[in-house]
Amino acid sequence: MMVQAPPLITIATDTWVKATWEEFLALAENPQYAEGKFYYDQEYLRIEMAPLGSAHSQDNSIISTVIVIYAALKNIRIKELTNPSFRKIGMRESQPDIGFYIGDNFPFPPRNNSPINLDEFTAPNLIVEVAASSFVDDIGRKRLLYEKLGIQEYWVVNVEDNTILAFAVENQGSRLIEASQVLPGLNIALVIEALQRSQTEDDGSITRWLMGTINS
Repeated sequence: MMVQAPPLITIATDTWVKATWEEFLALAENPQYAEGKFYYDQEYLRIEMAPLGSAHSQDNSIISTVIVIYAALKNIRIKELTNPSFRKIGMRESQPDIGFYIGDNFPFPPRNNSPINLDEFTAPNLIVEVAASSFVDDIGRKRLLYEKLGIQEYWVVNVEDNTILAFAVENQGSRLIEASQVLPGLNIALVIEALQRSQTEDDGSITRWLMGTINS
């Protein structure tokens, strides 16, 4: 049954606003925010409505390409989800740019249009946020949200300067890393180089370079 919209018709976007879980669910169903990305963490809501331009979409594609090619060449089992929703009912929700389940034992999440219920399924191993105007929040409060959700690794891509901050998440805390722990042997510097190459090279050229570099 659809949750009735709360009296609050509009709220400030691209910032954290105090809200109940019921208000969060109602706003998520509100057509006014159909293009928004929703985050919720213990009575605070964030809706991101900033337009996603070419830089965001190109970097999103390159990051996905690097990860999937690396996993394929290293025979690592992987499942990618683009713009997924992960939910801890009544407490937290996130809608990152990309999420990855990695490893030998994870079950495939259900194939439907509902948020993935983290009370029933494990959290993804790797979350990637491609950040432009949201960069400060992505490395700040949103990083704390992912620590609580129990993922293993979190990358923030800064589209302004083609850099990546990668964090290993453990014991509800995080620390900067230079090499992925969920994709063993993958140096973050290689991913950054792929981003930088994408400024002047087409995807086919980058793919061929990646395959040759990873296999060398």
